[in-house]
Amino acid sequence: MMNTQPTQPNRKFPRIVIIGGGFGGIEVAKGLKNKAVDVVLLDRNNHHTFQPLLYQVATGTLDAPSIAFPLRKMFRKQENFTFRIADVKAVDTERKVLDTDIGPIAYDYLVIATGATTNFFGNQDLEYYAMPMKNVKEAVNIRSFLLQNMEESLLKATPEERAPYLNVVVVGGGPTGVELSGAIAEIRNHILSKDYHELKKEDMNVYLVEGQSKV
Repeated sequence: MMNTQPTQPNRKFPRIVIIGGGFGGIEVAKGLKNKAVDVVLLDRNNHHTFQPLLYQVATGTLDAPSIAFPLRKMFRKQENFTFRIADVKAVDTERKVLDTDIGPIAYDYLVIATGATTNFFGNQDLEYYAMPMKNVKEAVNIRSFLLQNMEESLLKATPEERAPYLNVVVVGGGPTGVELSGAIAEIRNHILSKDYHELKKEDMNVYLVEGQSKV
C-alpha cells in the first residue's frame, strides 16, 4: 500500500497522481519526465488502448492485442514514474487522498484523465438496444455479434428472413461511426460472399445515422 499521508515531509518530491491511462494521462506523465516530482498513474487496466483503431478490432481487421500497449513498458525508462492498477472510488479533496480498491493513495496534485463514455443523448431506446464501442471488450463484442448474425442468417430461407441479421445500423456520423460503417461495408463488398457462399452482398445493408444535417 502506498504512503497515505496527504502531504510531505515523508516524500522528497511532490506526488502527482494521474487517473487514467488514455492519451491525456499518458501525455501528462511523459511531460513530467525528469521533473522534480513523483508521478503515479492509475488505471483499471495495465495497458493503453489506441481507441482510433477500435473499429478495426470490431470488424476483425486487427486483433485486440494489436491496439493494447503495456503502460509499464511505455514508461520503463522514466525513473520518477509508478503505475498501479486501481479503481478510484472517491476523492477526498480536503485530505488530498484517493479512495481506491487497493487502498488510500495520497496526492499533492491530481490529474483526472478518465476519458468518456458513450453518449446516447437521452435516447433510452438507443441505450437499451445499441452496442457501444469505447474499449477493446466492447469492440470484440461487436465483432462477435456480427459473426453470430451472419451465421444465423444462413439458417433463414428468404432474404426477408435474413434481413434482421444482415442489416447493420451505425449511429453517429463522427470519425468512429464513419470508419466503422466503411469497415463493415468492406466486409459486405469483399468478404461476405467469399466466406459465406450462400449469401450475396445485396443481402446485407449498412446504414449510417447522424442527428445533424451532415457528417
